[in-house]
Amino acid sequence: MKAKVLLSLILLCGGLAAPSARAGDAVPAAPAACELPPYLLATDSQLHKVADTVKAGKPLEILVIGSRSTTIPAQEDSSYPARMLANLKDKLPPAEIVHVSVEIQSKKTAEEAAGTFVKLMEAKTPTLVIWQTGTVDAIRSIDPDDFRGAVTDGVAALQNAGADVVLMNLQYSPRTETMISAPPYLDNMRVVAQEHDIPLFDRFAIMRQWNDQGQFDLFSPSRGPELAKQVHDCIGRALAQFVIDAAHLGPAEQQN
Repeated sequence: MKAKVLLSLILLCGGLAAPSARAGDAVPAAPAACELPPYLLATDSQLHKVADTVKAGKPLEILVIGSRSTTIPAQEDSSYPARMLANLKDKLPPAEIVHVSVEIQSKKTAEEAAGTFVKLMEAKTPTLVIWQTGTVDAIRSIDPDDFRGAVTDGVAALQNAGADVVLMNLQYSPRTETMISAPPYLDNMRVVAQEHDIPLFDRFAIMRQWNDQGQFDLFSPSRGPELAKQVHDCIGRALAQFVIDAAHLGPAEQQN
């Protein structure tokens, strides 16, 4: 019961999952709240396969492996994978073909999700996998060492299948800070990223920055779909830039 309550809170109050909204609602064009200090999007790890694919003019296939917080019900065009796609298309040459697909692993731990990766990669054959994980493990209080082992196995399976990998950690929610202990899972994801020399998109720190600076109020659930769309849009923008920077795509491969 406690796990169910926590899961509902972190999904609904973290700003990335919300009730359905009208299909005609527009996403803000360029919200000022998307601003971030450069260090939060910095990484020393590189996306070599993404770089080679774009420079060769081949289609860039991106797979996002996520959970309920990856989507907005009835608003898929406003979800962060869709916003990332739109921003990549804006920044990359017009001739560059970019596809983004989403695989929802709802309520699965890292170990449970990783167990599906071999077949998933055979079916999708992506250039880049963005794996969003950690929330369910934190809610279920999975042993942090077991979590690290599962993430390690999952990353290895994705890399062995020939893909670049970006890890994305938990979403930040001030309403659940006293209910779950996020640091052990955040720390272990950082360790795995360093060991495998892959970029870590620090969603937790990014969302906490927005909340602490008053750019988004992630404590109050009252804004519902509007808040979710704004946060998703900013995450999508940040993630697109993160991928471009990690691939070291220079001006010749970008439009702006």
